[in-house]
Amino acid sequence: MNVQVWMGIMLPFLGTSLGAAMVFALKDKISDSVQRMLTGFAAGVMVAASFWSLLQPALDGAEGMGKLSFLPAAVGFLVGIGFLLLLDNVTPHMHMDEQSEGPKSNLKRTTKLILAVTLHNIPEGMAVGVVYAGWVAGETGVSRAAAFTLALGIALQNFPEGAIVSMPLRAAGMPKVKTFWYGVLSGIVEPIAALLTIVAASAVVSILPYMLAFAAGAMMYVVVEELIPEMSEGKHSNVGTVAFSLGFVLMMALDVALG
Repeated sequence: MNVQVWMGIMLPFLGTSLGAAMVFALKDKISDSVQRMLTGFAAGVMVAASFWSLLQPALDGAEGMGKLSFLPAAVGFLVGIGFLLLLDNVTPHMHMDEQSEGPKSNLKRTTKLILAVTLHNIPEGMAVGVVYAGWVAGETGVSRAAAFTLALGIALQNFPEGAIVSMPLRAAGMPKVKTFWYGVLSGIVEPIAALLTIVAASAVVSILPYMLAFAAGAMMYVVVEELIPEMSEGKHSNVGTVAFSLGFVLMMALDVALG
């Protein structure tokens, strides 16, 4: 595995770590409007990345199937949705828009919050891994620039996500250094998932279109199930929608300009 692949799969993890470091620079709590903005931006990036960086290459990679070229993308997408639905039901995590109620254990709430973000990071790591596998294999039309663009886009949306993990833990009374490390550890699953995906995809090049679509479906599940409800909860505000639009346009521009 060359240096460029290593740099690509570590970039999203760096974004999460830098976001977690915001616990040292910001106040102990993120305001509701700022959290909506950060969540909306992350959702916009993920939706754009799901199409331009994952579904489009999946369709291109299966064009030899003629009128059935949609099949790998459709099957992979639905299996990705199902995989995250399964994880969502078997993993004891807290949804991002849930608030603690009553005298629940802070440790239990902290553990569930970290599990929630870790769960969300799995499809992002898989997405980076499968596009780099596609580039290395040269079978899906994925360029090195396109793979790097996806890694950069996910790193950008991981920055606010890292802060969203660390800041509530700090607000609950946890020391800053400890909240920082929890935020960092929540992102370590991304390079691990990326490496495992590269190994699996490289072993069976013919299923790359399915795996690209699988990663897209998994990411879209996170957007629809978690991020959109979180950016829309509470008192009505358009800040989440505006941030979503900006994130979407930024990721689209990066993918088209650099890919």
